[in-house]
Amino acid sequence: MEFIVQKIGMSRTVSVPSTAVTLLKVLDAKVCEVTDGVALVSYSNGKKFNKAIEGQQKKFNLSKEFNRFATLTVANTEAGDLDVSGLCEGKVVKSTFKTKGRGFSGAVKRWNFAGGRASHGHRMGKRTGSIGNCEWPGRVQPGKKMPGQYGNTNVSVKNEVISFDAETGILVLKGSVSGANGSLGKVKVAK
Repeated sequence: MEFIVQKIGMSRTVSVPSTAVTLLKVLDAKVCEVTDGVALVSYSNGKKFNKAIEGQQKKFNLSKEFNRFATLTVANTEAGDLDVSGLCEGKVVKSTFKTKGRGFSGAVKRWNFAGGRASHGHRMGKRTGSIGNCEWPGRVQPGKKMPGQYGNTNVSVKNEVISFDAETGILVLKGSVSGANGSLGKVKVAK
């Protein structure tokens, strides 16, 4: 069973010893149609929708607040509200979020390279350094750690469920989850 969630932020438990927890809000969603356990789900992400989505709204008789669609594996057998009872019994969940994008980054930031010395007029600084081999094979090997796009990738993490409040839709997970506060992601019950 999968759910669309929004990351609220991080906090700590009151118990001794306290542990770091991540707070996620399970978004209200409507199941539009179900085929073989996979459902077309409509949810709200707070943004305006275009004409194409407006046509989908009419097709599935949805209100204007549900303006995005996704395909999820759900417990529902027919169209209607998304069944969140699986989160109450879940012990471990697998959450997938997009990491924070850091743009084009150098090798020191992207791969934790040490960089060069800062003494005696040394010009190495934060440069990558030598990247090639000798005469053979005479080229740079594929997968060489070099500067480039860093972040903005999907990352999945397994977390233990501390608690889930069905009324407010707040899911409390032990540890951290990738992504910025307010970002949308998916949560799947793993155990």
